[in-house]
Amino acid sequence: MSEGPVYSIVAPVYNEVDSLRPFYAQVKAALAGTGESWELLIVNDGSSDGSHEEIEALAAADGRVRAIHFARNFGHQIAVTAGIDYARGRAVILIDADLQDPPAVIPRLIEKWKAGYDVVYAIRAERRGESLLKRLSAKIFYRLIHRITDINIPLDTGDFRLMDARVAQVLRQMREHHRFIRGMTSWVGFKQTGIDYVREERRWGETKYPLRKMIAFALDAVTSFSFFPLQIMIYISFTLAIASLLVGLVISILRLALGEEFFGGQATTIVLLLLLSSFQLFFLFVLGQYVARSYDESRDRPLYVVASTVGLPGAQVSNQRLGGIGAPQALMARADYQEQERAGDGE
Repeated sequence: MSEGPVYSIVAPVYNEVDSLRPFYAQVKAALAGTGESWELLIVNDGSSDGSHEEIEALAAADGRVRAIHFARNFGHQIAVTAGIDYARGRAVILIDADLQDPPAVIPRLIEKWKAGYDVVYAIRAERRGESLLKRLSAKIFYRLIHRITDINIPLDTGDFRLMDARVAQVLRQMREHHRFIRGMTSWVGFKQTGIDYVREERRWGETKYPLRKMIAFALDAVTSFSFFPLQIMIYISFTLAIASLLVGLVISILRLALGEEFFGGQATTIVLLLLLSSFQLFFLFVLGQYVARSYDESRDRPLYVVASTVGLPGAQVSNQRLGGIGAPQALMARADYQEQERAGDGE
């Protein structure tokens, strides 16, 4: 068996049937100038629009196209994780298949990698075709995460990036379920840099991050890399306690000076109780988010389940069943595959 490729392009796919062939063509064109080997690893995240068949056709036409088909939809960040698990390249490049992140930028990432950087992330200098609300919320989100976390997560970056194989190996050991890949690649350290690019307007399909998923993704990012929401509770509690003492003192003085009739009734008490109750419920919600994530991790379920693969370890025959395989098994399969390669080279 031949040695692994130099570059592994990891592309998560969820209902992107119309963009798959243009995406493959642009990836092929972008890497043609490198003169080095590559693989395109497409992770089908439970698509229901014909993406499965389209991926199979691409893989049949070009052996460098390999596929992982999930048993159901597990989410974008999990799909990226599966791609990293199975990637065999000396450099792993993460990119979405909707062509908003242009494959033509890949050679620039490679250039920085060859200059000695272990992680090269793509910075969105311009976001075409996005609403004002989407651009504003993204700007606020990135700056908030940058301020409240202890690691330096670059501003205005997505998952579009290149990472050296040793960075990918560290990420394979990080098995938390609520994942924030761009934060995880910053956390591992190593030598990192960024390049600017223009994010294109979506031409096919619909966004996979509506408002509901954006909020859930933001919660995952905050709870994965910051205890600030928990820490701020004590400051707000102290502030409310001091304010309550001051208000109580002022009311007592005014009642003594002006008479009880000026502060009669229960309206003030009710308003204060409602205000304090709203703070308490909010704090319980924040605390519940951390507790729920801890519980989710304690169940120790696999991150994903693979239904079938094409051209990957344990699937030399197209669509061989890999029922129930999860993250630890994927790593074992990858290790077995590498062992087979070494044995083949020895022959």
